Amino acid sequence: MTSIYTRTGDQGETGLFGGGRVAKDDPRVEAYGGVDELNAMLGGVRSSGLDPSLQAVISEIQGQLITLGAVLATPGGTKAEAYIPKVSPDWTTWLESQIDSYEKELAPLRQFVLPGGNASASHLHLARTVCRRAERRVVSLSKEIAVDAQLLIYLNRLSDLLFVMARVANRRAGVSDVPWTPPA
Repeated sequence: MTSIYTRTGDQGETGLFGGGRVAKDDPRVEAYGGVDELNAMLGGVRSSGLDPSLQAVISEIQGQLITLGAVLATPGGTKAEAYIPKVSPDWTTWLESQIDSYEKELAPLRQFVLPGGNASASHLHLARTVCRRAERRVVSLSKEIAVDAQLLIYLNRLSDLLFVMARVANRRAGVSDVPWTPPA
């Protein structure tokens, strides 16, 4: 039986898919770690009593995020790169279609809203901020190595979708968005 622990990371390094070792705070590790954190957060969203139709969308996104993480964890030019699926522009188009569909359920947004509402909406708002952090980490990585632009586009659009889904979760639960009122 293989154990979950290998002891190979005990000195602060980790192995990349396809070979090579880097520090655990390497920008590549930060980027795929941010995507992994987002995926774990979405697992929390799914356990928050989320509407089944929204659950199905989150489930699809989680599968796509596994691919994003694998792409980020695989150095270009390695043999392993050939075995990793690419991030498809169709995924972003699908995210946009979800946004367009959900926005039909919502009143137009005329001001900022505070994160919150029911448990599902609150979790979705938190997932949106984790998504933005993952996006920032991929941007940082892109300053050091070539990163497929589709990853950044996908994460940017995903954060938009998570915001819209939070509003939909509130609406479907009969909870109003709380508008932000600027201080006087």
